[in-house]
Amino acid sequence: MTNPTPILQAKQVSKFFGGLTALDKVDFEVYPGEVVALLGDNGAGKSTLIKCVSGVYRPEHGEIFFNDQNITHHSPASIRDLGIETIYQDLALAENLDVGGNVFLGKEKKRNFLGLLRVLDDDFMRSEAAQVLERLDIHIPSLKQKLVNLSGGQRQAVAIARALYWNAKLLIMDEPTAALGVPEQRKVLALVRSLREHNIPVIIISHTMQDVLEVADRMVVMRRGRVVANLPRSQADAEILVKHIVGAAEVA
Repeated sequence: MTNPTPILQAKQVSKFFGGLTALDKVDFEVYPGEVVALLGDNGAGKSTLIKCVSGVYRPEHGEIFFNDQNITHHSPASIRDLGIETIYQDLALAENLDVGGNVFLGKEKKRNFLGLLRVLDDDFMRSEAAQVLERLDIHIPSLKQKLVNLSGGQRQAVAIARALYWNAKLLIMDEPTAALGVPEQRKVLALVRSLREHNIPVIIISHTMQDVLEVADRMVVMRRGRVVANLPRSQADAEILVKHIVGAAEVA
């Protein structure tokens, strides 16, 4: 990358669960505007690493830095306030609310009504949501629609819009295309490219090789709690990545 200073850096991070070593001296970094794919089989350590970054877990050894600030023992709320947003598979959206209500979920904007009552300012929230969706070049016919009526790709867009509205500086996406059809997958990958154009780095955890090969600048493969490959896109293809994931590259 043109900027030699990583926005996120994990140094020698280890995490144990009883006698199980989930992470073993992991080094991991992300640079501004970079899309990094985090790959590996189930149990490889991907989710554990991300949960350490997002504050859900605290590592036993090592340190994690974000914008040169040590966040190793920060709470999840504190890490979100710093600008690290994680979008999990379930998206954590409220299906009974509209787009604006979801962008402002937990931080609802209110206005005075008749000088006596505080009521939700739905118009303001929809207007703000529309602006951030426009930044992402996302078109949802009516922002008054409940989330339950939107497609999977549109819901992903709303989750990303919420993160950006609240000033996300790094976005972590956990299996963003797993439950989507091919047209919806294309939309989500377009969103990832749009984030990169806005210089917002993205970490994608995925089992879908073709998706990450389309959008990622770098591929990091984990196996048994360790990083076994860290490859720029120019050096990666599906065959090489699979060999690292299953351990064949270590034998060769």
